[in-house]
Amino acid sequence: MPHAKPHLPSKTCEVCQRPFVWRKKWASCWHEVKYCSERCRRNRAKNRENSP
Repeated sequence: MPHAKPHLPSKTCEVCQRPFVWRKKWASCWHEVKYCSERCRRNRAKNRENSP
């Protein structure tokens, strides 16, 4: 059975650099979403400290 929603928009997470797709809960703020998960959002400061 093919996937029901194959053409959803996607972005790359700023922390883990993995792709993630649109979710219904982000419908009103998709342009502001930068992180794929709550875990990445919490770890954004740690990632900035470790980057050159």
